[in-house]
Amino acid sequence: MTYRAEPNHNHLLAALSPNVQNRLFPHLELVPLPLRAVLFECHQPMGHVYFPTNSIISLQYLLEDGASTAISIVGNEGLLGVSLYMGGDECMLHRSLVQSAGYAYRLPKQRLKEEFDRHGELLLLMLRYTQALLTQVSQTAVCNRNHQIYQQLCRWLLISMDRLEDNHLTMTQEFIANMLGVRREGVTEAALKLQRLGVISYSRGLINVLDRPKLEELSCECYSVVREETDLLLNYLPQRQVIKKPESIAIAVL
Repeated sequence: MTYRAEPNHNHLLAALSPNVQNRLFPHLELVPLPLRAVLFECHQPMGHVYFPTNSIISLQYLLEDGASTAISIVGNEGLLGVSLYMGGDECMLHRSLVQSAGYAYRLPKQRLKEEFDRHGELLLLMLRYTQALLTQVSQTAVCNRNHQIYQQLCRWLLISMDRLEDNHLTMTQEFIANMLGVRREGVTEAALKLQRLGVISYSRGLINVLDRPKLEELSCECYSVVREETDLLLNYLPQRQVIKKPESIAIAVL
């Protein structure tokens, strides 16, 4: 079935009143986001903000030696480009890389600033979203420093699942390693550990999450911290339902 994107597939856009939507929606442009596409490079000017619908974007910090590690991800809960309204001279300090292919709506920076300067509902929603994003960034730093690789993998899988319209991701094993800031062998070992525990199946480059409740149990506290803060700040998100049966997500590891 062909995916047909609508602006209200992004939860932040859907939470806006009809008056604000009428001002913004005519200026939105639907764009495809291929896997591994770079939307913003470090210290380069930004002309748009992006509101993902069914895609996920990774914000990555680059080291001098070329290595990178993910500091947060953005999906249909918010937007990419907080620097445009936070006074960061319209440049990002990290690379923005498409983690899961799909679509997003982009909005010219001038239209965003004009609506932001009205000091209305968009300003409040975006500030609350920024606080939730900062929580994710800080908790990721704590997680990468203090927790085992398999726990980091659990956290990353859960956060990604929360931002998907369906339960399918396609990416390379190297990409997952870069997301976690570890070697590829570390990802393999962590995936095999979770498979032995019956949480996922891992065969021929495909990860399938079989038991989400167990995955949450094995994850460190970092996931629950991010999830609880997100639910508290972003009250426009759909209410999370109690999972009565295992939830599955397929990840093609190329």
